[in-house]
Amino acid sequence: MSSQTETTFFNLVNKHKGILYKASRIYADSLEDREDLQQEILIQLWKSYQNFKGNSEFSTWMYRVAINTAITYLKKEKRRTNNHTDVPDHFEIQHEDYNPTKDMQLEVFYTAVQELKALEKAVIFYFMEGMSHKEIGDNLGLSEGNARVKLNRTKEKIQQIIKKSGYEF
Repeated sequence: MSSQTETTFFNLVNKHKGILYKASRIYADSLEDREDLQQEILIQLWKSYQNFKGNSEFSTWMYRVAINTAITYLKKEKRRTNNHTDVPDHFEIQHEDYNPTKDMQLEVFYTAVQELKALEKAVIFYFMEGMSHKEIGDNLGLSEGNARVKLNRTKEKIQQIIKKSGYEF
């Protein structure tokens, strides 16, 4: 790959790095797993970049690679036996913009999302990125109407999971 192509790739990934964070946050529980998944997504993006033809926006392509990589990663993780001890969440490093209330709400939300099926996670991921029902449907191979129904049902499911956990916003 030429240095100009590399620079373009890194600039595009940097511009859309929020996709990496959101995909890893939705599909992985622990900080360590999220970091591993982000690495996996970056590796897959790098390997696949030469196949990106520009028929869609880079961000759309990046979403697809991120979600497909996350689903594959999840399948591998389920097969792998987990012999290490998890570090409790309270040992995670806090950032300067830390807001305990907002952080708790996000934690409750992402914990609820962990209970969703892969397609439901993808629907929420695209919704969080501000995609329309049509765009969600196009990315997931659903009709616009089916994407709308799937999104509404997934939102309701998240609300039920959160209520069941006893948390109120």
